[in-house]
Amino acid sequence: MKFNSIALTVATAGSIVAAQHQHGHRHHHKREVVTVDGPTIIKYVLDGEPISAEDVCEGITDGRLAWADGKPPTDPCQTTTEVPTPTVVPAKFIETSSSTTTTTTTTTTTTTTEPAPTTTKPAPTSSGSSTATGLDAPFPDGEIDCETFPSDYGAVPLDYLGLGGYSGIQYVTFVGKLIGDIVTAVTGDSCTEGAMCSYACPPGYQKAQWPTSQGATGQSVGGLQCKGGKLYKTNPDLSDKLCIPGVGGVKVKNTLGQHVAVCRTDYPGTESETVPVSLVAGAIEDLTCPDGATYYKWQGKTTSAQYYVNPAGVSIEEGCQWGDGSKPIGNFAPINLGVGENNGKWLSIFQNAPTTNEKLDFNIKIKGDNLSGSCKYENGVFISDTGSNDSGCTVQAMSGEAYYVFY
Repeated sequence: MKFNSIALTVATAGSIVAAQHQHGHRHHHKREVVTVDGPTIIKYVLDGEPISAEDVCEGITDGRLAWADGKPPTDPCQTTTEVPTPTVVPAKFIETSSSTTTTTTTTTTTTTTEPAPTTTKPAPTSSGSSTATGLDAPFPDGEIDCETFPSDYGAVPLDYLGLGGYSGIQYVTFVGKLIGDIVTAVTGDSCTEGAMCSYACPPGYQKAQWPTSQGATGQSVGGLQCKGGKLYKTNPDLSDKLCIPGVGGVKVKNTLGQHVAVCRTDYPGTESETVPVSLVAGAIEDLTCPDGATYYKWQGKTTSAQYYVNPAGVSIEEGCQWGDGSKPIGNFAPINLGVGENNGKWLSIFQNAPTTNEKLDFNIKIKGDNLSGSCKYENGVFISDTGSNDSGCTVQAMSGEAYYVFY
């Protein structure tokens, strides 16, 4: 007898959009379904291994697990009928492990109202969301000095980092075709011989240059390379430009009366949250949504963009760089946003755990014309169609535009 096998992966909470490797960046899962004619059989798979419906139900209930591809048609927590084991070729999944929970489900429904916006004067900003020039200009290899920031080719200088405008600099040594030692520059360092010199792009765009050679132990490396005192592209097969657009259709809207600094990780690269999106009161900006099929892959796995949301009133100069933990800003900011295209656009809001359990001082909700469900962060709680939790939630934008709304 033949079966139609629908394999539904259960993974650590939050892996619907992205899992996390040792450097704190989350990755999409790739899903391929193999089907044959016959009745539908449901299997539950965790990290490529079968898992019983009872274990699935227990994990979903206590928050350790979440659905990776949306809730299945049959809820294992609401049925007493045992599903037979199909003898078919199972669907194939590419998984990465995660020690961070970002999405869980419960059965609690919460109703709240939106607070009135404040009217505090926005914090000043000096860079990050400025209009870039030369976005369509091909970058000329070997013509620009390494210490001359390439702002005429779409890159946005981040002077507040003290790295000559670069978003991050990595001094690397090669071990065969892989990169062995990686030393990350600190304030006052510069783009010098052999270094990988990363850069920010304006909202809606992302870095197009990173080398094929990556860190031998999973570190990511990105940017232009300094050779012979001049800058060179490291990924000309992807683009001859420095910045390329994402798939579009994802924006962030600030309805507060204060400035908000949203900071994307410099990825591939130092993976610090140095790429800014500056949102004054009432502003709407693009969030870059990478195309999982064509953008950077970590060890062959699809990746997404990760953003850190700072408390209201924090400037990009203060919030979009590495923090020391004395304030809930920078890499200690309370909330992360995850955005990526992988068989649809996926948007998530989640707690920046285990780094911090700090609560954000405003609310966030995802709005759109055609979303797979609901997801918002309100009064320190994540709320979705399935209930509320303190970890996170995710939705898929089926079509049209989607917005993160700060309120």
